[in-house]
Amino acid sequence: MAFTINPIKFGTDGWRGVIAADFTFERVAMLAPIAAQVLADNYGDTATNRTVIVGYDRRFMAEDFAKLTAEAVQEAGFDVMLSECFAPTPAFSWAAKAHNALGAIVMTASHNPAAYLGFKVKSAFGGSVPPEITEQIEAKLGQSLPKAKPGKLTMFAPWESYCQGLQQKVNIAAIKNAIASDKLKVYVDVMHGAAATGLERLLSCPVEEINGDRDPLFGGGAPEPLPKYLPDFFKAIKAGAKQYPDSLRVGLVFDGDSDRIAGADAEGNFLSSQILIPILIEHLAERKNFTGEIVKTVSGSDLIPRLAASYGRSVYETPIGYKYIGDRMLQAEVMIGGEESGGIGYGTHIPERDALLSALYVLEAVVESGEELGTIYKRLQQKTNFTAHYDRIDLPLANMDVRAKLLERLQNETPKEVAGMTVVDCLDVDGYKFRMDDNTWLLIRFSGTEPVLRLYCQATTMPEVRKVLEWARDWANS
Repeated sequence: MAFTINPIKFGTDGWRGVIAADFTFERVAMLAPIAAQVLADNYGDTATNRTVIVGYDRRFMAEDFAKLTAEAVQEAGFDVMLSECFAPTPAFSWAAKAHNALGAIVMTASHNPAAYLGFKVKSAFGGSVPPEITEQIEAKLGQSLPKAKPGKLTMFAPWESYCQGLQQKVNIAAIKNAIASDKLKVYVDVMHGAAATGLERLLSCPVEEINGDRDPLFGGGAPEPLPKYLPDFFKAIKAGAKQYPDSLRVGLVFDGDSDRIAGADAEGNFLSSQILIPILIEHLAERKNFTGEIVKTVSGSDLIPRLAASYGRSVYETPIGYKYIGDRMLQAEVMIGGEESGGIGYGTHIPERDALLSALYVLEAVVESGEELGTIYKRLQQKTNFTAHYDRIDLPLANMDVRAKLLERLQNETPKEVAGMTVVDCLDVDGYKFRMDDNTWLLIRFSGTEPVLRLYCQATTMPEVRKVLEWARDWANS
């Protein structure tokens, strides 16, 4: 069988490739020193040292690729702090800022299937580097770096400082007391990923952690917080409804490197970040009195601007990809910024999506409101007089040529009608977002890291959502 080896190309958050085909020791050893040099070129004036943080998740051979990366960066003349264990990607972003380093390199493919590994580059300020940085890295591929005296390589523990930083942002005691008194029951699916042990470290008390073992095959699925990958999670919550009927029950899900979050209500209904973000907006604005604007991507729910208006907050919209939200956080005062795929970050934290911090804020919102998540969300819908349903489907494409043909079709034969509804507006800032005359919208865009077409829809009813998504599927397949 012949494999196509794809070029090193950075997508919405890093370069990802199939292990042993695209993602090889040779390519990573070539890429790592170049990434470190570009970090030095751009952040050398603000960092207080020439240190690069290197970390990894729990994927197949991730620690081996991290060790190789550390040695290659050290050999190029940089000091390296190599993680002694797996940890969430946000922990390494936190470490980059805490140590005034040039930045961080993290071996992770986030939510991608098991065959993938990835190379994320984080900045000195503790967030994803902007596109111009990854473009510089790509432009230098294949170039030789000048000889340098090797730097120092030291090991470090990534969890302690990170957890201490997060604990200071929420009322940990109130959450712990609610758990100890059985007022609150927490179910956590870490999807075999880097969030394993995270909430127990933060809360210093037990929670029901699901899929906490290391499984590089991710149970045959992918470590992405979507309902189809969460049967054990839903089963546990539904069992808890019978066992603890009087408790506030909260379900939380983390992706493979713990920068994305989803949840479930007390009855086991899935809650995407389209639902969690409005819940968090209310909590941060009303109970914590945080200030600043709200940042959403083009795929974010229409409930977000309606709720923002009720608090007198402005909304700033970006293309999809958390790096755009992080960039906005460096330019303006931001209360919260989030994307529909589960990446949520905060202006009072590093400009990075952080699922464990989001989980703590969600738990704090439940404890301080005394309401479970489904109840809070229904109340917010009533408050804004806005009810909508949302879903997304991903269509695997045969190859990148099919992707190119579909993109050309969108550009040259842009639909004027979707599922029998007239298109009244088309936004092409990231993919093509079609808004219909009843405010239903459909977004068609391509993954930045895989040959995948992503279809997003929000409508007034779930049958309408399914109808529009089926129309989009048929359009793509035709």
